[in-house]
Amino acid sequence: MNILYKPIITEKMTATGEKLNQYGFVVNKDASKDQIKNAVEKMYNVNVQKVNTMIYLGKLKVKGTKSGFVSGRKKSFKKAVVHLEKGQNIDFFSNI
Repeated sequence: MNILYKPIITEKMTATGEKLNQYGFVVNKDASKDQIKNAVEKMYNVNVQKVNTMIYLGKLKVKGTKSGFVSGRKKSFKKAVVHLEKGQNIDFFSNI
């Protein structure tokens, strides 16, 4: 089971990472906090202090077409915010 899907790289999460040493990831919906902690520690060689998770419901989207309105939903996902110990950080752009 793949636990970490992708890191969340937005202006807000980048600022949070620099200030508070917290990083966000999109994770598998069935993953527990312990599994997420172990996956981040193994992949990035850091010590995780705490993990917060939240499940986002997919946004409702409506599109107007010739035959009327078509509505649907985007995919829902689970987000994990990982708190690292002091002095450690994750560099997502080192491989580029």
